[in-house]
This record gives sequence, C-alpha cells and structure tokens, in this order.
Amino acid sequence: MTSHLPHPMHGPNKFKIGVFSLNADGGLTLTKVPERWPAIWSEIAEVARMADKAGLEFLLPIARWKGFGGDMNSREWSYETLTFAAALAGITERIAVFSTVHVPMVHPVFAAKALATIDHASNGRAGLNIVCGWNPEEFGMFGLNLIENRYEQGLEWFDIIRRIYTETRPFDYDGQFYKLKGVSGLPRPIQTPRPVTLNAGFSPPGRDFAARAADFLFTTFTEVDKGREHIEDMKRRAAEQGRDVGVFTTCHVVCRPSQAEAEDYYELYASTEADQVSVDHYMGQKEKFSTSHEADAYRLHRKRFAGGAGTYPLIGTPQHIASEMVRMSEAGFAGTTVSFVNFKDELPYFLDNVLPLLREAGLRV
Repeated sequence: MTSHLPHPMHGPNKFKIGVFSLNADGGLTLTKVPERWPAIWSEIAEVARMADKAGLEFLLPIARWKGFGGDMNSREWSYETLTFAAALAGITERIAVFSTVHVPMVHPVFAAKALATIDHASNGRAGLNIVCGWNPEEFGMFGLNLIENRYEQGLEWFDIIRRIYTETRPFDYDGQFYKLKGVSGLPRPIQTPRPVTLNAGFSPPGRDFAARAADFLFTTFTEVDKGREHIEDMKRRAAEQGRDVGVFTTCHVVCRPSQAEAEDYYELYASTEADQVSVDHYMGQKEKFSTSHEADAYRLHRKRFAGGAGTYPLIGTPQHIASEMVRMSEAGFAGTTVSFVNFKDELPYFLDNVLPLLREAGLRV
C-alpha cells in the first residue's frame, strides 16, 4: 500500500484554514449580486486545485437538499457530498476532502462503505462531518420527521460505523434506531481507526454528541472573545469523555486592498442586494429548529446571515483579516473555514495577501 502523510487536520500549521460551501450555489451567501458563486463543476475543480496548491488544510461542503426560496432559491443547486469528496480526491494531492452527511437520510452501513472508498481514493485524506439534522423541510423530502432525540440516533449511527471499521467478525446491532443483522464491511479506511470526524453541535446535547463522536467541533460566535466560552465548554465536555476535541470557527470573507472597499462591497451584497425573502426564511428555520447560533445573533446580525449564514465576518484589508485570525488563534481556535461571494474570483487575492501575513505571525509554516 502507498504510504500516506498525516491527515491535513493534524498537520503542522498552528491555525488551519478550509474552504467551506464550495459545492453550493451562492456558497454561504443569500445575495442577488450577479457575480454570486454559480457552483459550476469546472470552477469548483479549479478552486479545489488552487486551495490544494496553496497548502490549505481542507475542503468542507455543505449538505443541502432544498433551497431557501426567495429570488435565488440559494443552495437548491448543490452537489451531494460523498460523491463530491470522491471526485475531488482524484484531482487534488494534499488537501483533506470532507463529506457532510445527514444521519437520518444516509444509512450507516452505506456511509461506512462510501467513506472508506473516499479514504482509499484520496490516500488517507477523507473526513466526515456528521450532521444530525435541523431542517424539517428537507426531512419531509425523505418522508422523515424531525425527532427530538436526534443526537441519540447520531451516536448509534456513529457507533455502527466505528464497529464496521474495527471489529473482525460480523455483528448484530440492536439499538433504538437501528436493528441490524450480520454487519460487516471491507475495505477498512486507510486512516485508523477511522477517518477524521467533525461536528457543528451548538446546543448542550449537540456538544455532548461532539464530545463522544467528533475530533473537531465547528462553532459560531458573535464576537471573537466570546468564542473562548465555547472552547472551554467543549474542552470540558470532551475531557469528561477522556477525549480531546479541537475547536474551529467559521467565517465569511471580503478581502480588498482598502477597508472602505471591502465594507462597501459587504454592504452591497449582504444588505442592498440581499435576497430578503430567503434571509427571512433561513433565519426563521434556523432559530426555530437548529440552535446553531447564540440567541442574540438573530436579533443583532441579520447582515451576517445574508453575508455568510450567520458565520463571523472577516471584512477588510489583508492586514485586518490576518489580525482577526491571530485573535482567533489567541482565543484558542485551531482554525477556521472561509467562504466568499465568488470563490474563483476572490480566493486568489486572499491566498496571495493573507497567507504570507499569517506565516509572519507564526500561525502557518
């Protein structure tokens, strides 16, 4: 077997960076500007190679089955993420390729086989973002109801996959959600005992799930310093399980030569040209069903939901953005995702101008 390097999420950079939502139209934005990301495959492939060549750590897709209405119906056009990761594995060399999988919609025996396939295709670069689900409209497409104890289902789902990868004989599974006979599956992944996992649980049950099943938690915050509370909470929950879980955050980026230029463009796409009907629908569903943000985020930061799904805004010059990332690292974050209005147009400037400043600050080698 070909030898493989450590998974990029365990690589040498102190502050790791991944590209988020490349697989969906609009990325994380809910905007009507004509240059919004179209998620055309040839351009996705170009951006993936660009991020890989620049040494970014991971590509993280968003799992969506239904759009958010409004004029653009953003995210209706989105690529399924297991096949997405498998396709990107063949055109990249070093970057991690994550799949974002909805537990209730994808059977664990299938997920285990698909994920192992990606790990072999990528020579040990696969990753799994476990989502227990929050959107009842998407559940309805599968004939499913949104259940209260979905994290309990997630733990059974994860346990089945773990056992497929580690047990030497077929096993039966008699759980609350899965009753399976003679479960087995080869090949095992290249990564042992399993590929890297992440989760974005925000509520206490979600954090408890991450403490048991995730290697990394992705969380939001309204202000960088408040992120310390989330890190301390997650570290405590993980320690109770005898584990260590790294904590990442998520950001949307407008990087321009001047602060005024960046702020003007942010105002244009996330306020003036926001897809307001879609923003209302998205925020309403998130607030009611998701518990993925601090409570005051919905009241104070509508622009952040139009601009980047409620993630933290990095708006300004390369120097400003690098300094914000330094603050995140100092708060204890292991890294962040980045998204843009148009990845192909905007990622090159970010790579050329922000990464050198992060190297100077000692966050990247």
